Amino acid sequence: MVPTGVSGAFSSLGRAVLDAVLPPLCLGCNEIVGAPGALCPRCWQGFSFISAPQCACCGTPFAEDLGPGALCAGCLARRPRYHQARAALVYDDGSKRLVLPFKHGDRTDIARACGAWMARAGAELLASADIVAPVPLHWRRLFVRRYNQAQLLARIVVRNVAADRKPRLVADLLRRRRWTGSQAGLRAKDRRTNVREAFDIHPRWRASVPGKAVLLVDDVLTTGATVEACARALERAGAKRVDVLTLARVVRPAV
Repeated sequence: MVPTGVSGAFSSLGRAVLDAVLPPLCLGCNEIVGAPGALCPRCWQGFSFISAPQCACCGTPFAEDLGPGALCAGCLARRPRYHQARAALVYDDGSKRLVLPFKHGDRTDIARACGAWMARAGAELLASADIVAPVPLHWRRLFVRRYNQAQLLARIVVRNVAADRKPRLVADLLRRRRWTGSQAGLRAKDRRTNVREAFDIHPRWRASVPGKAVLLVDDVLTTGATVEACARALERAGAKRVDVLTLARVVRPAV
């Protein structure tokens, strides 16, 4: 058996040799950084991380603190089917440099850092969750992309929760039972219509949902149509609460 100190020394040496040959690069711009999965100072400043104050329901950031339980105009007009949603980043030109390569460009290495940010942003939701489940892809899209980015994020999110509070990750809790195509370019109402009845619970997990708090994980929250369709399926199956955690979310200007 190799002593712990010796093993650690070899590991550090190996990391140093690897960094010399293949230095770690910034996730946003490919500049050399100090550690794998990090951002350079310029990219870090260019990303809009979301924190309080924010809408108590959907997590839209507020310019000023409106008090506990304050809701944004959108949630006052139409309360979502989910209980709460949180996101790590505003979906803008900065975060697109992470989201788009991760989602469409095989940059699965990005998931590690993004999942850690999400775990911090959704700490309160994770503390009350019994089950964490990714939003599923249709098999046709999964065949082309070869991975479900939401599933990768969900795995990292759960990995960042303390062992004594770790919820159960159920990667196939939900199924996308019909092809819905792309939601890009559709209005909010059309998005809701497009994904209506598109999801159901995998038969093997139907008995596990009643009475459970489920945290849905996805990459981007746009109008919320997809996660609301998932929430509807979970509520029908008996879930007591459905929350949402995403890497990024669209923030529309106040009117």
